[in-house]
Amino acid sequence: MQIIKAGRHRLFETDPDTAKYVSELLAELRRGGLAAVRELSRKFDGWAPEDFELSADQIRAAIAQCPAQLIADTAYCQDNVRRFATAQLQMFQPLEVESRPGVWLGHRHLPVRSVGSYVPGGRYPMFGSAQMSIIPAKVAGVKTVVACTPPMKGGGAFPATIHAMHRAGADRIFVLGGVPAMALMAFGLGGVEPVDLLCGAGNQFVAEAKRQLFGQCGIDLLAGPTEIAIIADDSADPALVAGDLLGQAEHDPHSGQLCVCLSEAFAQAVLQEVERQLAVLPTRDIAQLSWRDHGQLCVAADADEAIRLSDDYAPEHLELHVRDLDYYFARLTNYGSLFLGEETTVAYGDKSIGTNHILPTSRAARYTGGVWVGKFLKTVTYQRMTPAASREVGAVTARQCDVERMQAHALTARVRVDRYAG
Repeated sequence: MQIIKAGRHRLFETDPDTAKYVSELLAELRRGGLAAVRELSRKFDGWAPEDFELSADQIRAAIAQCPAQLIADTAYCQDNVRRFATAQLQMFQPLEVESRPGVWLGHRHLPVRSVGSYVPGGRYPMFGSAQMSIIPAKVAGVKTVVACTPPMKGGGAFPATIHAMHRAGADRIFVLGGVPAMALMAFGLGGVEPVDLLCGAGNQFVAEAKRQLFGQCGIDLLAGPTEIAIIADDSADPALVAGDLLGQAEHDPHSGQLCVCLSEAFAQAVLQEVERQLAVLPTRDIAQLSWRDHGQLCVAADADEAIRLSDDYAPEHLELHVRDLDYYFARLTNYGSLFLGEETTVAYGDKSIGTNHILPTSRAARYTGGVWVGKFLKTVTYQRMTPAASREVGAVTARQCDVERMQAHALTARVRVDRYAG
């Protein structure tokens, strides 16, 4: 490997100061309830309405502010997400097998009862994130989805976000951000029943709150700054590759970018394109910091080394700009979502194509995928058997319990052996 430009791969880390601060906030919110929610929302966002939850009239008023084209485009994007989630659900089938004579074992897939969906605001009003947590939950069969989104600067809800949340199927919509929103959903404050699972992206405080609330309820995953990796051979367009790198760089000063090229000449062409496009990029104030500190550009000796480098990086998003897509597709293993060929791009996955954009970062793609319909399902098992099978299994179980010295366990088995002996 030849390094053309070095950068840091910023991993999700628990900052002690952030952890302590969020812990104190959560304790205050648990103790103070809705009054603490209101006070902290006023402090952080200048937002303390009489009711954080939007009424049906308020939702209709927000939707009325959305242009017809926005409504049509949101429908297009959400329909794609719904179609894919519905197709994914079809793979979940109940199972029952007679494992031994008279012994039936099975499993069922049951939706969690309620989900808390967090739709981020902040630097960008990412209203498209609504569909990524709400729609798969609803397709899975979740009965209640409580959705929270931060107020806009100056107060009030972002109309496009409210429309997206409502159309996606949110049962209750709150204009509330940050740690107070996570506490409201997880603890069950202000007339909200505690949710079973928290889902959605957010800033470092939201991510830390999710980490600390795990156990109180489930969470989808912990997400750090967004990432992209691109593998590009000499058949690729350096301008297109550079543009896709910067598409992720604009997210955040800590966003990660890795480009693995197959020749030094192509890598240098990409580097020149990045600098050229940065000079005129409207969001360059963010993107140039991200590229400067976290952009990496290198040259692999061959396709196999490129694959090893990408799998080690384990990116959230991985684009392939190569001739032999099938070769890479068959061998790559660590990524959140894969974009095959120059015809697709991360922005499609983020906004409209139908796959989910809540994905593992910070090398978590080594061991998990992103949010999908399965995140909202529990696979539970059951057993049933005949009296004769219970007698057979019970004898073995009792002897196993004797070895472990668990006499009460052994008794529960022997009583059945005796009961069904005749």
